[in-house]
Amino acid sequence: MTKMFRQYRIVANISVILVFVFSTLLVKAKEQASKQKADFNPGKIWHDNNGVHINAHGGGVLHHKGQYYWFGEHKIAGSEGNKAHVGVHVYSSSNLTSWKDAGIALKVSDDPSSDIVKGSVIERPKVVYNKQTGKFVMWFHLELKGQGYKAARTGVAVSDKPTGPYLFIKSLRPNAKTYPMNISKAEKQAVGLLLKGQELPETLASNIDNLAVLKVFARDFSGGQMARDMTVYVDKDDKAYQVYSSEENLTLHVSLLSDDYLSHTGIYTRLHPGGRNEAPAVAYHQGKYYLLTSGLSGWRPNPARQYVAEQIMGPWKKLSNPTTGVNAQNNFGPEKTFGGQSTFLLERYDQPGQFIAMFDIWRPKNAIDGRYIWLPVEFKNGAMFIKWQENWQLNAFE
Repeated sequence: MTKMFRQYRIVANISVILVFVFSTLLVKAKEQASKQKADFNPGKIWHDNNGVHINAHGGGVLHHKGQYYWFGEHKIAGSEGNKAHVGVHVYSSSNLTSWKDAGIALKVSDDPSSDIVKGSVIERPKVVYNKQTGKFVMWFHLELKGQGYKAARTGVAVSDKPTGPYLFIKSLRPNAKTYPMNISKAEKQAVGLLLKGQELPETLASNIDNLAVLKVFARDFSGGQMARDMTVYVDKDDKAYQVYSSEENLTLHVSLLSDDYLSHTGIYTRLHPGGRNEAPAVAYHQGKYYLLTSGLSGWRPNPARQYVAEQIMGPWKKLSNPTTGVNAQNNFGPEKTFGGQSTFLLERYDQPGQFIAMFDIWRPKNAIDGRYIWLPVEFKNGAMFIKWQENWQLNAFE
């Protein structure tokens, strides 16, 4: 019995050792897999939980109750993918690197009379949560079917859940028959004369900067201002602002939304008239507002720009290009923003003050193949710095 017992103990000990070794190897394997999943690989194919390239272009991210929700344009193959054939796609994640397909948040309509009928253009969807109403509100740039980019409207939809479905409410051009807060006396006088079809006295015209741009503003004064590339930002006091490219993309507008986030209040400012900015993204860091934009070059990349202000309505000061480094995949550096265009500044809910800059690499000839660039933002000496990295993890902030 003693010999058999010793043999039993030897076998049992070996089993314990094997279990320990196997468990250790399994834990290390899981840690390695988790580490791999936690990597950001800018410009590469990003897979969702189904192994499919994430389809959320020109997007923005909402965080709500411990979850991130990434909304973006659902593209299809070919150049037709630049139009809306499906709608706005949404993905969910708890860690920003592993994304679950949560379906189509806003579907295009089959009704020919609908503004969001299949074949319209739906771009840059952004979703915010309204604490007062308990609703999730989506704003986006909308172009009516068959009109190219002539309509220049903004659309709004609402849902009871972050993933939708979202109910389309309306589209419009904002702030009709309303002057911005920062219009000068001379500019207001000039717009009044232009609306009456009168010529401006030389003494008045000479006192106005960017008169040609002001004429575009006056042209759209009665029907509402153009609203193309856009973002929505909810401030510390829960006031929401829509920032959009207006006046033939020559001027950005910063517009206060109503308390339910579903309408414009008529309170807005013009940001750098004639500055030719689009693709706006907003962040707040240590008492200052930061704005990331691009210039105008269609689908082709150009140098990124940044602005800073102490109040979201401005005035905004232009700073230098925030990007550094070179994307080895295409050899594009700051002069081409790594081949991308800004779309959103994502703040980590678990680490307030830490931001990720989101960019899109557009592929207009095969829209579904568009890629994503996410990079950490460093704030230093009152400016943003965004450095190219082939691969990085969230601990890069530390």
